Amino acid sequence: MAVVAKKLRHGDHIAVIAPSRSMSIIRADSEKIAISALKRLGLEVEYGKYTKESDEFASSSIKSRVEDLNWAFNNRRIKGILAVIGGFNSNQLLKYLDYKLIKENPKIFCGYSDITALSNAIYAKTGLITYSGPHFSTFGMKLGSEFTAEYFQKCLMSSKPFEVKAAKEWSDDPWYRDQYDRKFIKNDGYTVINQGEAEGTIIGGNLCTLNLLQGTQYMPSIKNSILFLEDDEETHPPTFDRDLQSLIHQPNFEMVKGLVIGRFQKASGMTTQLLKKIIETKEELKGIPVISGADFGHTTPQITFPIGGTAKITATKNSVHMKITNH
Repeated sequence: MAVVAKKLRHGDHIAVIAPSRSMSIIRADSEKIAISALKRLGLEVEYGKYTKESDEFASSSIKSRVEDLNWAFNNRRIKGILAVIGGFNSNQLLKYLDYKLIKENPKIFCGYSDITALSNAIYAKTGLITYSGPHFSTFGMKLGSEFTAEYFQKCLMSSKPFEVKAAKEWSDDPWYRDQYDRKFIKNDGYTVINQGEAEGTIIGGNLCTLNLLQGTQYMPSIKNSILFLEDDEETHPPTFDRDLQSLIHQPNFEMVKGLVIGRFQKASGMTTQLLKKIIETKEELKGIPVISGADFGHTTPQITFPIGGTAKITATKNSVHMKITNH
């Protein structure tokens, strides 16, 4: 049975911790903007003890990162936990986490990219519904963050089910280098690759990171799931194809109900035509709805969604309806 943390409320304290890369790589102006943005949502920020510790990998020791994560779950004042940013090494922590502590102190835990390893492992080991959504650093964006904040509130500050509408525009620029040198692109909405209707448990996040859990005790079951998958600019069409195929080889994939694919970054070289070709070559995906171009992943803006929550999708030739039950 799923474990559900209480939703965030005005005045709540949230912990910002760095289970992957360090806060030290975040510019001071972006950090201030992020704190102000969270304050506007009614949330007070507290930092973990080792959030700004940094080593040769722009991260910190396993001991430091585990200590901060356990502190955040154990501290009664803390109601939610935000990862600073992604990176490459959060899976180093998995065997050192106190899963009993986490299960007995359920809290909102949110992040994406490399944090996918932690979010799915925590759900697999404890049943706690975790969240794929903006990092603390994401809130450091000065322009074009309204949609992201809206869905953060819908998912983490309300218990009502919500429809996921496509953003009106999106961006794939290095906003963290220059807050005003931005290019926003009109959003054409979802692309329906396979039509159909499905309802299931949401599993996923960053595909190549999720695949790191394969064959371990930290991999959640994908039985009766709707997979939400995305990848970043380091993934190109052949590697996305390979990574998706690897996931298809997992036990119970024949019981997957649907697939929602997040927007690809421009540098990936992925096109709608290439993605359709990849999907159409997978016998296992025939007969289930598959949509792409969803607002999550490494472009902005992005929705927040519950890993272990429920999604219902209806995809026809001319429309997509996606509803998330917000446990």
